[in-house]
Amino acid sequence: MIWKAPIDLEQLNKTPAYMGTHLEIVFTQWGDDYIKATMPFNEKTKQPWGVLHGGASVVLAETLGSYASSLIIDLDKQYPVGLEINANHLRPVSQGQVTGVCTPIHIGKKTHVWDIKIYDQNQKLSCISRLTVAILDK
Repeated sequence: MIWKAPIDLEQLNKTPAYMGTHLEIVFTQWGDDYIKATMPFNEKTKQPWGVLHGGASVVLAETLGSYASSLIIDLDKQYPVGLEINANHLRPVSQGQVTGVCTPIHIGKKTHVWDIKIYDQNQKLSCISRLTVAILDK
């Protein structure tokens, strides 16, 4: 297991307001080496042409990766910040919700690299993202 302690999803979802809460991102599941979250397709997350905004997918990806990093470091001594993110939008989403699945590619002392796959409500791959997180000392 990569997490420093078991993840309390209820507590994780009680985090004070941030961009992800405005987009209604909810952490839903975790395992030994992954964490999942959902985000609805709605007026907050769609673009004017009626499909999921790519930026909303990137917010979901960065939220998952940044929180994943926060769950494996000592937050009393360090904090995670996004260093680089990319996303390939593979399939449009126009209804339901999307689910992001975040898994580690690299967990180092000063950087973490996460793979985030985002699926539509039919479990079809919609977006692939990679996030590099810098681990900074307080």
